[in-house]
Amino acid sequence: MAALVVAGGHTIKSHESVITIDQIDPIADALPIAGGDTPSASDAAQEPMTSAIPAPAAPQPPNPAVRSRAIDPETVAPPELSDQELQRVEPRAPLSDLALAGPPKPPKTKMPGDWNGTKLFQPVATAAGLIEGKGYAVAVSGVDVVKADETCSDEGKNWACGARARTAFRAFLRGRAVACAVPPEGGRDTISAECHIGNQDIGQWLVENGWARAAQGGPYVEAGNKARTARKGIFGPAPDLDGLPALPAASEPAPVAPDSILPAVGGAVTPPTDQPAPAQ
Repeated sequence: MAALVVAGGHTIKSHESVITIDQIDPIADALPIAGGDTPSASDAAQEPMTSAIPAPAAPQPPNPAVRSRAIDPETVAPPELSDQELQRVEPRAPLSDLALAGPPKPPKTKMPGDWNGTKLFQPVATAAGLIEGKGYAVAVSGVDVVKADETCSDEGKNWACGARARTAFRAFLRGRAVACAVPPEGGRDTISAECHIGNQDIGQWLVENGWARAAQGGPYVEAGNKARTARKGIFGPAPDLDGLPALPAASEPAPVAPDSILPAVGGAVTPPTDQPAPAQ
């Protein structure tokens, strides 16, 4: 190791250059120097140590190239257009009315031929063939309304067929929504219109079961004749009420005693004639 250090020092001094430890050939340095002279210990002491030679710095990686986001005009350039090649077109229509700044358009008024049915929720039957609901008073078309106070005669016996028909009509409705061909807005006047509950024609049901009379020249004349022949509804016999309990007799009010104590004009109490006056 000492011979290597001395040989390295002589090589550096003779050539006046700096070499690294990796460039020292240990086999060549171990051979005797030309002239037969071997370095002495004093010469070795005067030469610097190779450990003092600075090691070369580690090579640094090259800096990555920085790419600019700006478009190079020489690489990508917009096409050159003249004013004569441009043409102004009309803007497209808005996708909906909500995109417009103006007020919404008023709804279109429906004509009588366009009335496909207005639903009347929670209808009330005021008579057989007369419906009220949602501000409408609708008389079912094609039938003659049976009033609630109408009476019918059966073998000389009168009975309240109008109230009975109204009760049967209310049981048929059962609070279900009725669709009638009426205008969008109701009014105070009674409107004659066709009404349905689902696929069931209300006028047809009233006439078939005898709870209304078919109008002359209407669509239910044949059904009304069948109901009259079969004695259904108001055309039938009077209901048998013999099995029902009799109504209790109205009790007379209790008579007021004429000798009740009433205050006098001056505030004094006048006792009855059959009672003594209170002690003073």
